[in-house]
Amino acid sequence: MEKFKEEIKTCLQNEPAFCTAACPFQLDIRDFMPKIQRGGFNAAYRTYLNAVGFPGIVSALCGEPCKNVCPRRLKDEAIAMKLLEKAALKYARNLNPNQYNLPPKDKKVAVIGAGISGLACTLRLAAKKYQVTVFEKSGRMGGHLWDLLPPEVFLADIERQFAYESYTLCLNREITSLDELDFDAIYVATGAGGTDFGLQRDERGAFASNKPGVFLGGELCGRDIIEAIADGLHVVNAIERYLKAGSMNQPEEKRETRIQLNPEWITPLAPVRPSEGKAFTQDHAVDEAKRCLKCSCDVCMRHCDLMRYFGKYPKRIGEEVEVTVHPGTLDGNGTVATRLISTCNQCGLCKEICPLGIDTGEFLLHSHRAMRENKAMPWVFHDFWLRDMAFTNGEAAALCRLPDGYQESRYVFFPGCQLGASDPRYVTESYRFLRAHHADTALMLGCCGAPADWAGDDSLHGEVIAKLREDWISLGKPTAVFACPTCKQMFQRYLPEIEGVFLYDLILELGISPLKDGAGETVSVFDPCASRKEPEVQQTIRKLAQQAGFRLEPLPYEGKLARCCSWGGQVSIANPSFAREVVKARITENDYPFIAYCINCRDIFAAAKKPVYHVLDILFGLHDSGRVPPTVTERRSNRISLKRQVLSEFWKDEAKMEQRENNINLHIAPQLKEKLNREMILETDLEAVIAYCESSGRKVFNPESGHFTGHLRIGHLTYWVEYRPTDHGFELINGYSHRMSIEEA
Repeated sequence: MEKFKEEIKTCLQNEPAFCTAACPFQLDIRDFMPKIQRGGFNAAYRTYLNAVGFPGIVSALCGEPCKNVCPRRLKDEAIAMKLLEKAALKYARNLNPNQYNLPPKDKKVAVIGAGISGLACTLRLAAKKYQVTVFEKSGRMGGHLWDLLPPEVFLADIERQFAYESYTLCLNREITSLDELDFDAIYVATGAGGTDFGLQRDERGAFASNKPGVFLGGELCGRDIIEAIADGLHVVNAIERYLKAGSMNQPEEKRETRIQLNPEWITPLAPVRPSEGKAFTQDHAVDEAKRCLKCSCDVCMRHCDLMRYFGKYPKRIGEEVEVTVHPGTLDGNGTVATRLISTCNQCGLCKEICPLGIDTGEFLLHSHRAMRENKAMPWVFHDFWLRDMAFTNGEAAALCRLPDGYQESRYVFFPGCQLGASDPRYVTESYRFLRAHHADTALMLGCCGAPADWAGDDSLHGEVIAKLREDWISLGKPTAVFACPTCKQMFQRYLPEIEGVFLYDLILELGISPLKDGAGETVSVFDPCASRKEPEVQQTIRKLAQQAGFRLEPLPYEGKLARCCSWGGQVSIANPSFAREVVKARITENDYPFIAYCINCRDIFAAAKKPVYHVLDILFGLHDSGRVPPTVTERRSNRISLKRQVLSEFWKDEAKMEQRENNINLHIAPQLKEKLNREMILETDLEAVIAYCESSGRKVFNPESGHFTGHLRIGHLTYWVEYRPTDHGFELINGYSHRMSIEEA
C-alpha cells in the first residue's frame, strides 16, 4: 500500500490539456469547450474573458499555438479554436466585464508603458483595487497594437474592459530613472527596444528583476504580442506576492503537461467548416466544439470498469481507501470505500493502460487484505465463494491421482474448479486427449485458491497453496496443464516453481481436427483478462478457430487490453449492479458470437443470452453456442459427477455414491430455480432447512395457503423456506436468506 501511495503522487489526473499548456493564457479548455458544446456562448465568453483580459484583441491576433499540439491533428484536423473564440464573442449576450465591489487597497503600483502588456497588468491590478499609475512616453495608449489592428478594434476593447476600473494614465510622460518613482512596486513594460533601466531578469523569480519590487515583462523581454498580454496578466501574481510578503523568488509557473495520449484511441471526426464567410454559425460552433477531446489523463476512467462506474480517479480512490482502512472518525467507523474495494475484479487493465503503470487493482487487493485483518470487511461478500472453494477441495469433488502403473508423470492436468462444474465433458474429453498422447498424464481436480486470494483471506489462501504444492510433489513435480487462464495466473504468482502450459497450446502442437465446423461463420475471440500476459495462447485460440473454419472479427478490447467478463474478484455479490453493467458492456461490443477459452466468460455470456462457444465446444463437438449454463446447485452436482466419471473411466474405480445428507424429494419450479441461482442459494441448503423443520417440528402452518414456513442458520446465513408437502415429497414455494440471527426461545 505504501508503494501505491508513492505511485499515486505521480498520477497525471490534474495535468493541463495539451492546448492549455501551449496557450500563453493557459485557457482552461475543459471549462470552455463544454459551455460551447451546449450552446452556452455567454458562459464560454466569461471563461475566455477571465483568461485573456482583452478578448477582442486576443481573438484577432492569436496565432493559435494550441493547433500545433492538438491530438486531433494526428487523425483529422486540429480544433478551430480561434473560430470558436470568435463565436463566443459574437453570440454572447453580454460582453461587458464583471464588476467587483472590493474595498480599495493602500498599495501603489507604477506601470511603465501603456502598451498592451502594461495595460493588461493595469487591468488586473485595478480590478483588485490597487492604486495604479501608468506612465506612457507617447501621447497614446496601445503601443505595438497600432501596427497590428485598426484602432477602432483594440481601443473599443480596451475601453470596454476598463469600464468599471479606476487608474491614473499619464501620457507624454517618459520615465528616465526609476528613482523618479515612489511606489510600492513597479512593472516595466516599455516594449520591444524600450528602456530596461539597466535591469536584468532574476531567473529565480517570476518576472523579477535584480532590483527589489521591480518586475519586467512583455515585448521588452522578447515576447510576441500575445505573450506580452499574458505577461501583463500573470505578473500581477508576482507583484501581489511581493506586496504581501516581500518575496520575489517564486519561480514562474511552467507551462507544460505530462499527459500522454494514444492516437489510436481517437475516433476520427471531420472538421466543421464555416459556412458564413470566416465565422461559425451557432450550430457549427457547437458541432466543432464537440470534436474536442477535452484532453486529460483519463485513460483509466475511460477504460476501467470500476473507475468509470464509481466516477473516481486513482487519487480519489486512494484517499477514500485510506480513511476506510485507517478510519479517523471518533467511532472508528471506516466504511467509505468498503464496497468499492470489494468491486475490483482484479483484471489488471488499469496498470496496462496507465502511462505511469499505476496498479490500482493491486492496491485494492492489498486494501482488501488489510480490511480482512481488521475484521472490517463484510464476510457476506465472499462467504458463498469460500464455501464453494471448500466444497471443490473437499472429499466430494477433489482428486489427485497418477495413472495406474506410473510412479510419476510428465504432465498433470489441472482443469480448475469451474470447467467441470459447467460440464464434466469438458474435463473428460480433454483428459482423454492428453492421455492418448501422454499416457502418464496425472489429474488434479480442485480450486487454485483464487476465491481466498480475492477475499483477502491470507491464512485460508496459504492453506490451499500449501496443499497444491504437496499434491504436485507427490506426482513427481510434473508440468501443469491449465485450461483456465486464472488458474495459470494464480500458479505463476504463488507457485512459481511449478512450470505450466495451456491445454490449448498442447492441442495445437499435437494436432486435432475440430468437430465443430465453423463453415465461414463470423465470430470474435474474447480474451479473458487473465490472459493479458499470455500472447501465445491468445494466438493459439485464433489459430484453432480458423482451423475450424470460423472468420474472426476483432473486438475493441482484446490481447493486452482484454477486459473482465465480470467474474474476476467474484464481485457479483458485493456489487451485483456493477456486475450486470460489466456483462452488458462486454456482450454489446459487437453482434457476432464469441469464442471464449475461460469457462466463466463462456457461462456468464450465455446466461446473458449472448451466443458464445467455449473453444472446447469447437474442438470436441460438445455443444452449440446457446447452451444454458448450470445453476450454482447444478455446478456442485457436476463436480461430484465429474469425479465419479474419471475414476470409473480412467481408473476403473467405481466411486461410491455419497448418500444425500437430506433424503428429501424437493420439487422446485423453473422460475424459482432461476431466482435461487441469482441469489446464490443452494437448493441443498433449502433441503436441509425443510429436513430440520420436519424433524424438529419448528415450523409455522398457514391454514389459508396450506403452506409451512421455517428457518435454519447454516454457517453465517439464516435460510427461510415456504413449502408444502406433496404425495412425492415437498414443493418449494419460496426461499431466501439473510444475515440476521434469530434468537430461539
